[in-house]
Amino acid sequence: MIDERARSILKTLVERYIAEGNPVGSRALSRWSSLDLSPATIRNVMADLEELRLVTSPHTSAGRVPTPLGYRMFVDSLLTVKPLTQDIQAVLSQHIKQDDPNKVVSNAADLLSSLSSFAGVITAPKKSASFRQIEFLSLSDRKVLLIIVTPDGDVQNRILITEKKYAQSELTSAANYFNQHFSGLSFREARQRLADELGRISQDISQLMQAAVNAGTESEKNAVDGVLVSGESRLLEVNDLFADMDRLKRMFGMFEQRTELLRLLESSNRAQGVQIFIGGESSLVPMEEMSVISAPYDINGEVVGTLGVIGPTRMAYERLIPIVDITAKLVSSALSDPQ
Repeated sequence: MIDERARSILKTLVERYIAEGNPVGSRALSRWSSLDLSPATIRNVMADLEELRLVTSPHTSAGRVPTPLGYRMFVDSLLTVKPLTQDIQAVLSQHIKQDDPNKVVSNAADLLSSLSSFAGVITAPKKSASFRQIEFLSLSDRKVLLIIVTPDGDVQNRILITEKKYAQSELTSAANYFNQHFSGLSFREARQRLADELGRISQDISQLMQAAVNAGTESEKNAVDGVLVSGESRLLEVNDLFADMDRLKRMFGMFEQRTELLRLLESSNRAQGVQIFIGGESSLVPMEEMSVISAPYDINGEVVGTLGVIGPTRMAYERLIPIVDITAKLVSSALSDPQ
């Protein structure tokens, strides 16, 4: 806990550092803060803040910069969020509207990047785990093509290696039974339902159906939702990141691998509203100089993905938080049913 004087000085210090990028000294704080304090008094307060690990001195000079812990206190309790300008609201509304879902997702990532001058990121909506119908097609003596049609109309193919040769009439009969009894279920649910009904199905056909649900279940288990990143090259222009080649390698490694990025974004799905992850404070962010502002979006009330901005810890949080927030709301509205 720090008193109001220290909070005011910390707020001013973080704001000046974000705006200028240079360590902030006591004279600058005396000039910019609303407090009528001498530079000597401010130096004493900054020493207390440094002892609390909220600021640090990168050089022997008297200037200080915020630490990850200082940024966290700033965004949690000191930040004054700026309302979006009408121009930015108009741009977002114009480009994120009910349209092709893939276009909504890509437009959101592009807009987040252009409005922030950093990287915009969004996870694509989770694909439906259920299926509308399946078909079996004989390929050779013991190879069968499993065709899966999802409720969205997506078509997926799997090759099954069977224990015996099936006539096409048997395959058609099995598909008809499957579609009649299991359509609309996930393959996990179909597997359980099939186990309950095996006694009523001939052994040969039940083996084929079991192979189908096993293939479908494995497909569900291994499916990775897409992550779309726009404008990552903009981060090459950020001095805080560009100055260190190792930082850039770690950052672009995260973009290329996608796994870390997906894990970070999915953690936002479990929370409501805008989340801020600050490097050095969160193990989900691979480098101390990076921050992520993210928010979940939904379709008809069900959270299906996350979007956000990836940039340096020295970013204009007060401006970007409402941009991310409004973008998530517009994407939710554009992807949901009009009713």
